[in-house]
Amino acid sequence: MADRSEGRGAGHAMFGLNDPEPRRAAPQEPAPAQPVSPPGPPQYVYVQGPPPGALAPASGGKVIPILVAVLLVLAAVNLFLEVSVRRQMSDSQSKQDDQLNLLTRRLDSSDERYAQLKGQFQVTSEKLGLTEAELGRAKALTANIEKQEQTAVQQLNQAIAQKASADELNKAQQDANSKIGRVSDEIAGTKKDLAAARDEFSGALAGTKGELTGAIARTHDELVALAHRGDRDYFEFNVHSKKVGQKVGGVTVQLVKTNAKKNTYTVNLQFDDASHPTREHTTNEPIYFYTQGASSALELVVNKIAKDSITGYLSTPKGLFAGTPNVLTARPGV
Repeated sequence: MADRSEGRGAGHAMFGLNDPEPRRAAPQEPAPAQPVSPPGPPQYVYVQGPPPGALAPASGGKVIPILVAVLLVLAAVNLFLEVSVRRQMSDSQSKQDDQLNLLTRRLDSSDERYAQLKGQFQVTSEKLGLTEAELGRAKALTANIEKQEQTAVQQLNQAIAQKASADELNKAQQDANSKIGRVSDEIAGTKKDLAAARDEFSGALAGTKGELTGAIARTHDELVALAHRGDRDYFEFNVHSKKVGQKVGGVTVQLVKTNAKKNTYTVNLQFDDASHPTREHTTNEPIYFYTQGASSALELVVNKIAKDSITGYLSTPKGLFAGTPNVLTARPGV
């Protein structure tokens, strides 16, 4: 502070500001003119500028609002990005949940189809178990014979490649012919076994088919005659609408379409909690299918096709639908 006062004092003294204010004197007579002296050398005045940090507060006051505005913009951008990311994650999670539900429904449907096929396979295996065992044994014997024949051919080729003598070659040829002869005999025996197995299989298949299709009823009287045999149950149906099917025991027959000119029809059979469409069948053509708990195949026959209606019967193993009236119990006395 002392230095500044001293500096100001010196400046003021330079400009004559430190001198006391002169008092006004009484007017005097003008002095006689003095000769004008020539001007002296020029005087220089030095002015000191403000210190370097004097303007800092003003510039600092402008920077702070700018920084606050930038931070607000960054916060708004960050909030927008966070909301967008959360929305995308929510949409992706929703799509994954929908795909998981779809896969779950497909897996449930596949499990039902597998259970149905497993039941059909078990029923077929019980009927043809012996035949399949014989066929498996025949296949194994054939594979063994083919292996022996390949071994004999390889040995013959090796003998020829080694340029053996005529005697050795003849001996090898004789051995090969002997082995081939034995193989031929075994093949002939295998063919006989296969033929016997095929005949037995055909007989079993024919017996099963004869059990189901030995007789097809074309009228109500023929159906009653079949029912009196006592080996199977017969149920008549008459479907008049494409929207509402008719339930026969555990099977629902639903009409899909008919073609009276071509004498064809298409139905949808519903059983074992699944739908089974059958397409383009004609009158008196049997349709075979298996259901859970059935000892043999069920048989569906349509005797009459009209516009938007079909009439026919369903044949089942004895006692499969015990609580459902059949062709005999529905009409007592026939």
